[in-house]
Amino acid sequence: MLKTVDNHLLENRWDAAETQGMSESELLLYRSNILGADKRVTNYGGGNTSAKVMETDPLSGEQVEVLWVKGSGGDIGSIRMDGFATLYMDKLQALKSLYRGVEHEDEMVGYLPHCTFRLNPRAASIDTPLHAYVPRKHVDHVHADAIIAIAASENSRELTQEIFGNRIGWLPWKRPGYELGLWLEKFCLENPEADGVVLESHGLFTWADDARTCYDTTIDVINAATEWLADKTKDVPAFGGAKYQSLAAEQRRTVAARLMPAIRGFVSGNQHMVGHFNDSDAVLEFVNAQDMAPLAALGTSCPDHFLRTKIRPFVVDYDPAKGNLDAVLESLPEQIEAYRADYAAYYDRCKRDDSPAMRDPNAVVYLVPGVGMITFAKDKATARISGEFYVNAINVMRGASAISTYQGLPEQEAFDIEYWLLEEAKLQRMPKPKSLAGRIALVTGGAGGIGAATAARYLSEGACVVLADVDAKALEATRAQLEKQFGGDVVRSVVMDVTREEAVAQAFAAASVEFGGTDILVSNAGIASSAPVEKTSLALWNRNMEILSTGYFLVSREAFGLMRTQGLGGSIVFVASKNGLAASPNASAYCTAKASEIHLARCLALEGAEAGIRVNVVNPDAVLRGSKIWEGEWLEQRAATYGTDKEGLEEMYRNRSMLKRSVLPEDIAEACYFFAADTSAKSTGNILNVDAGNVQAFPR
Repeated sequence: MLKTVDNHLLENRWDAAETQGMSESELLLYRSNILGADKRVTNYGGGNTSAKVMETDPLSGEQVEVLWVKGSGGDIGSIRMDGFATLYMDKLQALKSLYRGVEHEDEMVGYLPHCTFRLNPRAASIDTPLHAYVPRKHVDHVHADAIIAIAASENSRELTQEIFGNRIGWLPWKRPGYELGLWLEKFCLENPEADGVVLESHGLFTWADDARTCYDTTIDVINAATEWLADKTKDVPAFGGAKYQSLAAEQRRTVAARLMPAIRGFVSGNQHMVGHFNDSDAVLEFVNAQDMAPLAALGTSCPDHFLRTKIRPFVVDYDPAKGNLDAVLESLPEQIEAYRADYAAYYDRCKRDDSPAMRDPNAVVYLVPGVGMITFAKDKATARISGEFYVNAINVMRGASAISTYQGLPEQEAFDIEYWLLEEAKLQRMPKPKSLAGRIALVTGGAGGIGAATAARYLSEGACVVLADVDAKALEATRAQLEKQFGGDVVRSVVMDVTREEAVAQAFAAASVEFGGTDILVSNAGIASSAPVEKTSLALWNRNMEILSTGYFLVSREAFGLMRTQGLGGSIVFVASKNGLAASPNASAYCTAKASEIHLARCLALEGAEAGIRVNVVNPDAVLRGSKIWEGEWLEQRAATYGTDKEGLEEMYRNRSMLKRSVLPEDIAEACYFFAADTSAKSTGNILNVDAGNVQAFPR
């Protein structure tokens, strides 16, 4: 993995011993991965790498030259061998005879599949010609911050010459595509001694005839630019110096926790969006700066940055010294509407006869002085990555504005990339979102069997999940297991006691900072007790009521407030019990508290309906496997009540059911999924028994 050294230069991490014996295609993979491991070289999904390799043609048995190049939508940092497109070089050269000029260059993408080697299913990207026509065996294209700072400067050509001399050339802005591939070929043929070229407002191309030299060149060129920038900017205040001071870390999160659900409510009109909060030092330096607002208005330069972050960010009118958060929240609707109107005007100014319809007019990036940066997207990973791209843009603006005048992409060029028909076709090919895509769920009792199973079910349908539980050790184990299965972006955990108001409020605030809000609450925290009424102490009675009644009230009250702020409706699911409908011997405290849950849900269904907040109940019975309440005394007490032993209790429960089937955590999770999904959009105030059949618990 690429590391950095103390002077902020990239360290050359090529390991000759590790690469010994690798084939040319394996060396390409190795080179790609170590380049993509550092976001200062290129961000997630950005840049591409290639190698021209001699391969055996499966039809003729002869040796032919094949271009290996990063496939469409890939990421060089995490790419594997199957992530590369492979194409016959002779066929790619033959495409030149079909090229009808720059006004028809997009049609050339349609010919690329006809050049495929070995029926490789990996689609070739629009950048393929940029690699194919460079007459060298190995090519790197990266979006290094230091390089783009030069490329996005007003006098980038002169700066490139000053830093690199004739080693690295310069080409004016040109949208990636077939024509730019021909430009690169022409430059190489006319400048055979050059090691690469800086593309204005875009990035860096470097090349060589072996993989190691190509990698070394890329690192050397980036480091040369980094050293030059460091020397030129060492005495220059970043972004004109500070205008605001950062709030303390906890204060920043508190402000973000209030802002994010409010913003999310406005930007989720077409689909539920997920948020990401970033208050890193680089972000805070920018949002606090004198020149932040005018620089932000210029937008980003590199096409990859722009596609992820939109035409420009939204600057939130917050003053950390005044603490005017209430005023900001009050004026937010007007400010967001103004941003949308500005975006619509940009679309109308720039649209062409064949442009796709206007897309979501809301901002992706929100800059908050003293607090940090918020990004919203259709899923957590995209929101996080969009933020990472804007950090790259910040780094670019820092360098460019210090050494020259920073310039974003011209408006029409930016529009032509955003509404590029090839990009639109790529969007149309994306798979249909999963049923809970963009939804955020908070699950109490998340470390238990039912809670973990419900979380897994939601995650499998595209939701983000916050697990809440009082058992920190079990909670961490559950979080780690779900993270391993579904990825680190979508799972968070928070230690929470449902009986403590402050802890409940903090848990929902954490959900807001981590994901942007909450759409689904699964109130599942529980205990169980068994004792004859005359042996039921007041403390035992109160403990049942605190957790199973008061606790459900506290988390519901907090969820209601947050869901009303978002204005997106919501779903609250109570995991109650068969015992809330059917009395059981020696369990008066537990049964009464569960009955209280059920009636609370009915009351909340009445209150939430006008806001689109649905409240429903799932009633399990005898879910022994994985359930924490069946550990210890409760299991022993219930076994004693029914005159059996521990091993026989599950069989007893199964046989007493009408269907003679055991009830598992996954069965409860499926019911909780039904009430969370749009399939139950017209259901509220309902009780769904998942008990394998118990006539005493029939709700009506």
